[in-house]
Amino acid sequence: MLSSKDVDAGQTDVTLSQDVNRESIESESDMMRPVKCWGWWRLFDRQTYWGSLAFNFLAFLLPALYSTLSKLWVANIDSNLVVTTDVYTYISVVAQVLNDGLPRTAWLIIGDNVTRTIPSRIGLSYTLVLFQIVMGFIMTVVFVGAAGSFADSFVPSDVRQASLNYVRISAPVALSTAIQVAVSSCTRALDLPDVPLLISSIGFVVNIVLDLLFISNFHVGSFSPTILTQAGIRLACDMVSALAGLIYFIYITRKILGSLATDSPKESIAPQKKAFLILARPAIYTFAESVIRNSIYLWLVSKIISLGHDYATAWGVFNTIRWGLIMVPVQALEASTLTFVGHHWSRWRAEVGVTVRRPTATWADVKKITRPAIISSVIALAIEVPVCIFLSLWGMQEFAFYISNSQDVAVITRKMWQIGATYSTP
Repeated sequence: MLSSKDVDAGQTDVTLSQDVNRESIESESDMMRPVKCWGWWRLFDRQTYWGSLAFNFLAFLLPALYSTLSKLWVANIDSNLVVTTDVYTYISVVAQVLNDGLPRTAWLIIGDNVTRTIPSRIGLSYTLVLFQIVMGFIMTVVFVGAAGSFADSFVPSDVRQASLNYVRISAPVALSTAIQVAVSSCTRALDLPDVPLLISSIGFVVNIVLDLLFISNFHVGSFSPTILTQAGIRLACDMVSALAGLIYFIYITRKILGSLATDSPKESIAPQKKAFLILARPAIYTFAESVIRNSIYLWLVSKIISLGHDYATAWGVFNTIRWGLIMVPVQALEASTLTFVGHHWSRWRAEVGVTVRRPTATWADVKKITRPAIISSVIALAIEVPVCIFLSLWGMQEFAFYISNSQDVAVITRKMWQIGATYSTP
């Protein structure tokens, strides 16, 4: 958990140094808000919890759908290589350690729409994005150089040699996800959930078009598609969508800055060491937690892979179904919750005073701050529990066979689901 001391230090450094009164900050925040929506259109108002949830649900749904479709394409090429596509997931898990550092602080620091000015929030966003790009590039180089060792740990021995090039082609996912997560976290904290939706939409549409042209049964040309074709297409689409999201993010933030009053104090939005330190203080906790959690997960994965090809494939299919059906609503609820808990926190800190080092909150304050989390938890349980129970009793084996094109894998996947379905719920 983040301590009040760490949070207060970051807030005080920026807030007090800017010498900006509350009225000017609130007037600037109003400029970021779109025209008020009325009636059912309010469901798509980015400034509301429900509008944010709608955008986030679509943003997480599209990648989940493509993840399922990609396994279908590979199963049609060679069902024995379905397990190889999970390399992409495991590289993403390692990269997630990086993405659970600074980006996780965006909700608290950049999401402070009360005590921070718009230029300071955008400047913090630029610093976060630049740091993630640099670290993502470094991780990509490491993955390419260590492709053999990575394959030894996360690819079954019978397809390990054929998977080396797939690992190398998939390595830049560390860079693309770093950009996507950084931009998505910053824009959601800035109440701009349409930017992550744009990233997901571009990636999904381009992926589907290229897959139909080069991998499907009626693809163009007379060549035979391979698993490397699928990996190359996915890499290209990931990078295109990440760069498109980055360009749109820069464009829309510049537009917001241009709409500010000309007599407002000029603040630097360039990446700065001071901004990095503000973000890094609370990020220490989220980064450490992520290292521990993902290390345990990857250890578990390596043990499952050591059981053999069918178990490794079944684990990948299990996770594809889990993340495609179960975790999409949870991810959307989590993103909206973090955004609005961050907003409520910033309002409370402004009320008690940002100079107070050890503020105390009443139960009424805690209830108000955590209200989005309580609502999201109730919604998640209402959706997840029935779905998990239903799939445990019916349909899981058939769905797993449809994805893997293997009866043995389908049976193992059904058993995994029946044992572990409860862990898919929040």
